Amino acid sequence: MSKPVRVRFAPSPTGPLHIGGVRTALFNYLFAKKHNGVFYLRIEDTDQNRFVPRAEQYIFEALEWLGISPSETVGKNEKFGPYRQSERKHLYKQYADQLINSGWAYYAFDTAEALDLHRKQHEEQGKTFIYNWHNREKLDTSLVMSIEETNRRIEAGEDFVIRFKTPVNEILELKDIVRGDIKFDTNLLDDKVLFKSDGMPTYHLANIVDDHLMETSHVIRGEEWLPSLPLHHLLYKAFGWEAPEFAHLPLILKPIGNGKLSKRDGDKMGFPVFPLEWKTEEGISSGYREKGYFPEAVINFLALLGWNDGTDQELFTLEELADKFDLNRVHKAGAKFDPEKNKWFNHQYLQKQSDEELAKIFTPILTEKAISVENDKLIKIVSSIKERANFVSDFWDLADYFFVEPSTYDEKASKNWKEETPALMKQVIKVLESIEDFTSLNIETILKDWMTVNEIGMGKVMQPLRLSLVGALKGPHLFDIIELIGNEETIKRLKKAITSL
Repeated sequence: MSKPVRVRFAPSPTGPLHIGGVRTALFNYLFAKKHNGVFYLRIEDTDQNRFVPRAEQYIFEALEWLGISPSETVGKNEKFGPYRQSERKHLYKQYADQLINSGWAYYAFDTAEALDLHRKQHEEQGKTFIYNWHNREKLDTSLVMSIEETNRRIEAGEDFVIRFKTPVNEILELKDIVRGDIKFDTNLLDDKVLFKSDGMPTYHLANIVDDHLMETSHVIRGEEWLPSLPLHHLLYKAFGWEAPEFAHLPLILKPIGNGKLSKRDGDKMGFPVFPLEWKTEEGISSGYREKGYFPEAVINFLALLGWNDGTDQELFTLEELADKFDLNRVHKAGAKFDPEKNKWFNHQYLQKQSDEELAKIFTPILTEKAISVENDKLIKIVSSIKERANFVSDFWDLADYFFVEPSTYDEKASKNWKEETPALMKQVIKVLESIEDFTSLNIETILKDWMTVNEIGMGKVMQPLRLSLVGALKGPHLFDIIELIGNEETIKRLKKAITSL
């Protein structure tokens, strides 16, 4: 590569960070790490009408939770600061003026009412109004008035915008790392507003100026920005600057049907589309963190939405992803979001956690239920049930019987409780009362020897015994359960089952 890699994630703080935005940040992060470059974050808050105060902090917190924090951003290594566009406001006007002076832009004084009238007139004729080379010299612009008249109107305080003067009759042949060669006909482009009447630049101008001043080498962004590529290319040309390389990432698609993944899809199907929970007056939108996903699992499944390393490997550490990441292996087609596969990823990462760590995460759930348990015992319980869980929040449903005796018994399983079962369970109680070394292996050995000597079928004892202790025919190794709940509790539950069933 001709110059050092510097890539950015440049979100607008208009609400919670969508999972698609997180993937864009991740791909930028991985690309920077792969090439020993810099991943920086710039807050693009020029649209003050849509600005949401809490959104900026949300962005920082989400990236930190995921382990992909930028190395330069607001308040951190501000080598090219400020990193908020609203604080760079003083920079943009000079560049807009530069484009005016070089003939690449012009002043437009059209009122909103006048433009609405033009649109309606076009609609009546079955046409679409586009502000470009067709009509820019017929509208209220500096292109059809003298410099003196233009200056007089500006000095009089009339509202104006600065529009880009798109070249006529050119075919732009551009390269995109993901999509290859792309052609654009400049006659089909509109003259975008670069500078607004409120004194703020639009996204297009601020974005190009900042990417240049911050020495951005590659622009890796979502494919929704692909239609802006010709304008951005032309702006670099107009300024005489070397353009960065561009890569437009595929959309993340709905799990069912066509179109871009939306919050509504998540609400309908019960999965998050935001990394962290987001609260508003209308309600709460769930987040992957609060749903119990491990950040490593979120990173892993996002990385494989639109990219793979060419192998069947599915589980990657962040370091492995950075080592293997290659923009040339990003797909052009959209990637379908699969909530069930995401749960599978979380299951894999849950199994990788130590029993001690899982017990620590599970403890607050027990505390809420006013249950206190010795840590060593809790670690053993967690170890016995974690294989069946996708989330730590599943632990209670999988393990409640370790902490509280069953209040009901599974109706279908209760068919295993025969006429002779109470008498058998009373004999089991006597055997259990005689055991001193109350460990799983010893309990199993003694009970099975007793069944063998007395020629009692295994099913006649084991299933009613499990039903008595658990309330259903579920759970890990039965004798592990007996050891963990203890002799006294086991006998107590057996006695209750004898009277209840």
